[in-house]
Amino acid sequence: MTLEMGFVLVVIVVMFVALLLELARPDMIVFSALVIFVLTGLLTPEEAFKGFSNQGMLTIALLFIVAGAVQKHGLLEQMMKQWLSKSKKVRGSMFRFYLPISLSSAFLNNTPIVVTFTPMIKKWCEERGIAPSKFLIPLSYVTILGGTITVIGTSTNLVVHGMLLDYGLEGFTLFQLAVVGVPVLIIGFIYLFTIGFKLLPHNKGFSEQVKKDSREYIAEMTVSSSFAFINETVENAGLRELKGLYLVEIIRESERISPVKSTTIVRAGDRLIFTGLISTIAELQQLKGLQLETGTHLDLDDLKNGDVQLVEAVVSHQSSLLSKSIKQSQFRSRFDAGVLAVHRNNERIKSKIGEIILKPGDVLLLLAGSDFVRTYQHSNDFYVVSSMETPNHLNENRKKGWFSIIVLIIMILAVTLNVLSMFKAMLLAVFIFIITKIISPEEAKKKIQFHVLLLIASAFGVGTAMTKTGLASWMANGLLEIGEPLGIIAILIAVYILTNIFTELITNSAAAVLMLPIGIEMAEVLSLDYMGFAVTIAIAASASFITPIGYQTNLIVYGPGGYTFSDYIKVGTPLSIIVMLITVTIVNMLWF
Repeated sequence: MTLEMGFVLVVIVVMFVALLLELARPDMIVFSALVIFVLTGLLTPEEAFKGFSNQGMLTIALLFIVAGAVQKHGLLEQMMKQWLSKSKKVRGSMFRFYLPISLSSAFLNNTPIVVTFTPMIKKWCEERGIAPSKFLIPLSYVTILGGTITVIGTSTNLVVHGMLLDYGLEGFTLFQLAVVGVPVLIIGFIYLFTIGFKLLPHNKGFSEQVKKDSREYIAEMTVSSSFAFINETVENAGLRELKGLYLVEIIRESERISPVKSTTIVRAGDRLIFTGLISTIAELQQLKGLQLETGTHLDLDDLKNGDVQLVEAVVSHQSSLLSKSIKQSQFRSRFDAGVLAVHRNNERIKSKIGEIILKPGDVLLLLAGSDFVRTYQHSNDFYVVSSMETPNHLNENRKKGWFSIIVLIIMILAVTLNVLSMFKAMLLAVFIFIITKIISPEEAKKKIQFHVLLLIASAFGVGTAMTKTGLASWMANGLLEIGEPLGIIAILIAVYILTNIFTELITNSAAAVLMLPIGIEMAEVLSLDYMGFAVTIAIAASASFITPIGYQTNLIVYGPGGYTFSDYIKVGTPLSIIVMLITVTIVNMLWF
């Protein structure tokens, strides 16, 4: 190993650890690694930033706009609602719902599909007394499985395709991955309807828990000088034995009193941190001198007039709210909404509301105006935004909805028949959508997830550093020394498992970019078809089922389903093994 190779390896390991510990946003971590390579002269600016003009990455940007245009007019949601309303039995409903969703995820970006249908499925479950947790992990999994059918089904496939073109090799055709994707989808469905369904937890999800007087959230009340029990004990003030409510902490200027004893004296200006029932807190607010702190001018009493609603929002991976306290992020002034509660992985957070530092997947219970859902439903700050009584605000326009779907189908046919390249087809689709005013240029810009593009483009540069310094070749030879005596099946399994571990721990696109140079080197050394390794890495990088952090769609359903980390391990591990065995078997038969 040369000094340069060692330096690149150290930077990649540090990058990997930073991603794992979520020290900053993933795109900023990978971009920082790229900047180091440029500043140290390992990469020229042209080599480092060529990923920003990569055809695969630009296609992903266009796909965000296409998916946004198709979903904007609510036609898909309306059709799926009607389709779902006809379902009577639970497993029959799953099949009716997930088959069209998985097929649509082969052509549309997975993330907006899961964002759109999560609140819809939750409401459908709640209306029928079914646990949403039985439906939401499968929603994420089937979109991942469906995304393996085509090259545009997931950004990972397009990243691998773009890298192959960069290497001067032939990329994927539109349906090339289907030889693995279709069997994986069919067998994945069978697993999710049988064993997987039994392994899924039976819990109601956060909003349902709140409705049923859950203790899984906190609230903050301020004691004013008009409170009748100033300078008396907590017990005398009647704050000790409250039904369904517990006084966790008292904050007095810079002092924090916890645990709160029955003999603790209540003073004016104290902030009382409660955990418990929303109904009891509402009653407590009626006492003169106690004021519920929502961080906004809105109050629980405003729920009565219909202008204010309780809203549930899931904090996204790319949210500008991350790594800051609610107070530091100026939540009230930015969103004109107050945070009533924070729910994290069924964990009771003992802290003042304003001081809670938000993490991806946190569920916020908000007191917000009636237009909050419409305004922030597609914001980068939140994955899912739904009122607890979901309003029918879909911006439906059936003609435009049908037109956008027809344009998408024509573009897919054009790519399939080799009339247009994937990039040109998506470029034409976006052009048609803008000139026909299906989507405005401003809306198109908002649909593009720039953090994803920065992550992918930066990861391309990191991959270039691995190839240029010879690190990819060195790692490939190391893997071959271990795997070659055991045969090609063992090598494929090793490549798959390594890629899959990366994708579970960091991000799918970064995993693909790190592993593809190694796969191509291995193909060259073994004199085998590089396409077999490319397909294996693309599928392995997408097949993230074991953790909620490996794939965005897993994180989107994490809070709304009330899941724990172990739920993903329990349900996802068997599915991950099934997908690996199918992929390795088919790749070995077809390419080797």
